[in-house]
Amino acid sequence: MRNIKLTVEYDGTNYAGWQCQKSKIKTVQETIEKAIQRILQDKIKIIGSGRTDAGVHAQAQIANFKTDSSIPLEKLQKALNAVLPDDIAITKVEEVGLDFHSRFSAKSKVYRYTILNRASRPALLKDRVYFLPHPLNLKLMQKEAKALLGRHNFQSFQAQDKKEKDSIRTIKNLKISRNRDFIYIDIEADGFLYNMVRNIVGALIEIGRGRFPEGSLRKILESRNRKLAGPTVPARGLSLIKVNY
Repeated sequence: MRNIKLTVEYDGTNYAGWQCQKSKIKTVQETIEKAIQRILQDKIKIIGSGRTDAGVHAQAQIANFKTDSSIPLEKLQKALNAVLPDDIAITKVEEVGLDFHSRFSAKSKVYRYTILNRASRPALLKDRVYFLPHPLNLKLMQKEAKALLGRHNFQSFQAQDKKEKDSIRTIKNLKISRNRDFIYIDIEADGFLYNMVRNIVGALIEIGRGRFPEGSLRKILESRNRKLAGPTVPARGLSLIKVNY
């Protein structure tokens, strides 16, 4: 028995997220499983490091599966990339220990939210960024974001219709930077609640636009009230950048 680890890059625009659904909606996981089954002629179930929502992208999603096949890793990677659609690519294939689990072995994940902050809307990047033509106070956003660092109850930034028993997570790093017209919000945490990143970004944008006063982010966090945190930004600006083990 072998345990195969895949590093997957994908554009999530045309998918209903990573995880297989009971309905016949197309997902990234299902698409990869079908490709593996076609190559290995065996029914394979892959395990992902975590879910990504419909429209969310990944630069380095991690998945693993177990197989009795002796196919060489290089051959498997080439075969998968030959049969997968253009918006999904396997960038790395490794053999790992049998105890490796893409989800439970993960120590942290890094997500990036990309904002295109200029007057004119995008054409080429319309499905990869959130277009925002309004000026943003980046220094204030950076200052306010510090309130989220560390271990907290992030119920205020959890989708109202997706309540988990434990809303406590640890944000290890939160960086807001600008490169010309692009604003990047990078968040590393030991885990994420449903829509947590998109809700945090929504609140940060409200602060940057002057709609929320200074000190708001800490108050929102401590309130544990989703209604105070502002809008959920679109999925298209979000990408899973890295999973740390």
